Amino acid sequence: MTETVSKKSLKNTIGRFFTVPAFAYALSIGAPLLVASEAHADFRVCNGTQNLVGVAIGYRGKDGWNTEGWWQVPASTCATLIEGELQSRYYYLYAEDAARGGRWTGNVNMCVAENEFKITGVNDCFARGYQRMGFKEYDTGRQGSWMVQLSDTPGAEEGKN
Repeated sequence: MTETVSKKSLKNTIGRFFTVPAFAYALSIGAPLLVASEAHADFRVCNGTQNLVGVAIGYRGKDGWNTEGWWQVPASTCATLIEGELQSRYYYLYAEDAARGGRWTGNVNMCVAENEFKITGVNDCFARGYQRMGFKEYDTGRQGSWMVQLSDTPGAEEGKN
């Protein structure tokens, strides 16, 4: 069963994330979407772990680079981060395991905040009162939809939508 989870503040759990040493889990990269009778165009993240995961997304919008978070994605559920047809080719994702402190990261630095946020711009994060985290880049190939599966299992490969 797939359940859509709305964006919520991780105030009670995010404080733990930044105090735990970086422990990178493998990131299962954009897996193919199953085509159902009713197709939805969007960017989704599915949590294949047994723990709550906090997720932030980055993308290039009309007003420049943006980051948004936090979505709380409970174990074995999915969240829609961007609704509708995807407008960009590249999207960026950062996620943290609330229970174990593991992180899904990449090498593209973007800004995040402790509580729910939408930040324009990716430069001078600290000077503007934000934290800087490494986001993983996803090349959607201009697909209308994309899904990322977060998993504890290392070595997963990228699929096409």
